[in-house]
Amino acid sequence: MALSNLSTYQDNLLLILRAQPIPSTVSLLKSCKKSSKTTERCTALIESLMCYEEGRNSLISEDGGVLAVVEVLESGSAQSREHAVGALLTMCQSDRAKYREPILREGVIPGILELTVQGTAKSRTKAQTLLRLLRDTPYPRSELEPDTLENIVSNLISQIDCEEQSGKAKEMLAEMVQVSMEQSLRHLQQRALGLV
Repeated sequence: MALSNLSTYQDNLLLILRAQPIPSTVSLLKSCKKSSKTTERCTALIESLMCYEEGRNSLISEDGGVLAVVEVLESGSAQSREHAVGALLTMCQSDRAKYREPILREGVIPGILELTVQGTAKSRTKAQTLLRLLRDTPYPRSELEPDTLENIVSNLISQIDCEEQSGKAKEMLAEMVQVSMEQSLRHLQQRALGLV
């Protein structure tokens, strides 16, 4: 908590990095409840430290570091999820080529998709930007508005032209995200057991 408080002052971040807090912060994230205040403070600290190459490298090199952030993104409190997606976004924005694969490898897409629909305003914006960065093509789309999941669903719903159908479409979307998250969880469990 002390490091989290100190990290709110930008000039302290380099001093904090010298203490190499990422390994112990990741260890704490792995062991504490994802919706706790401790998780919120840890992800806030990690998000702040992702502004520096040393912090990003430390998270990537820490066994299960990125996965710990992804798990918070999937099941943390609203504030923790916002910090988690912010940390991953900062990494991708700093060097997409370097960090895209390590982030995707941890099964982040279902959690990001859920945030684009159910997150806070800030986390929805960050999640949509992160999705664009994680796409296969590094080239931005032309002047078209980004095809976020929400826009796609809205377009489909407008074609249906019925409130009852609109509710069903939203339910189907939520179910689709849930199934995708369950599949991702099974894959991660298999990986943890060494089956994949």
